[in-house]
Amino acid sequence: MIAEILGIIAPVLICIAIGFIWAKAGRKFDTPMVTFLVTYFSTPALVFYTLSTVDLSLDALFAMGGAAVAANILFAVLGAACLSIAGLSQRTFLQSLTWPNVGNIGLPLCLLAFGEEGLALAIGFFAVYVVIQLTIGVAFVSGQFTAKSLISMPIIPATVIAMVILVWGISVPQWILSTTKLIGDLTIPLMLITLGVSLASLKVVNVTRSIWLALFRLGIGFAVGLAVSWGLDLEGVARGVVILQCALPVAVFCYLFAQLYNRQPEEVASLVVISTTLSIASLPVLMWYVLQA
Repeated sequence: MIAEILGIIAPVLICIAIGFIWAKAGRKFDTPMVTFLVTYFSTPALVFYTLSTVDLSLDALFAMGGAAVAANILFAVLGAACLSIAGLSQRTFLQSLTWPNVGNIGLPLCLLAFGEEGLALAIGFFAVYVVIQLTIGVAFVSGQFTAKSLISMPIIPATVIAMVILVWGISVPQWILSTTKLIGDLTIPLMLITLGVSLASLKVVNVTRSIWLALFRLGIGFAVGLAVSWGLDLEGVARGVVILQCALPVAVFCYLFAQLYNRQPEEVASLVVISTTLSIASLPVLMWYVLQA
């Protein structure tokens, strides 16, 4: 079991470390360009290829979508209650307690832990979370709603097309599958390296408060993952994916949105760094649990 857990965690940590060391060495890393490539090309390709080729029922994917919605609601309610008690800004901190890093960290962990089936289920969870983040999430942080960011996200049409192919059993030409696999394979290493670069550039403030909020994020993440998987009667790989995706640290997107809409970005940056550090430390125990489940 120790060797199995190490085989899952080590590739993720090594890729993050490459980005972290690269940035600390003062070398140039074009984060906007890499983010653009991942957002508009490699992630949609990964979604399309995985969902088009995996042997998975439509019910299983819909269950992941339902789990994502349920988890998001519970995170928002519990997070809002916590922040109200603590007297902290909802617009600044609620997104950090609501949005786990289901992309950069969640997708590679689910792939390495559960194979192609785990990746497909994680993508179903991730795709719904992206929609929520770019609609309700952005509207809450910014104070206004805009559908522009949602319309411009290629992951959504990629998911819809792949679902149509899955439902109707449409045969996709091999050259399309080969191309989307080749491009999609860029996604996970680029996500992890970019995460490492981001962690190296973020600064920590208000350490004590950030630690408590980070522990709350990880704690309610695990608890909500258990509750949602139990409530939806999920078993096996599906249960493991939901628990794993819910129990992850604060998403880097939270810092980007805080910076974009001037919601105390330095505070959110601290939560991203500390929650990720604590998550890495506790990851072996989490992986042991989901593999045993």
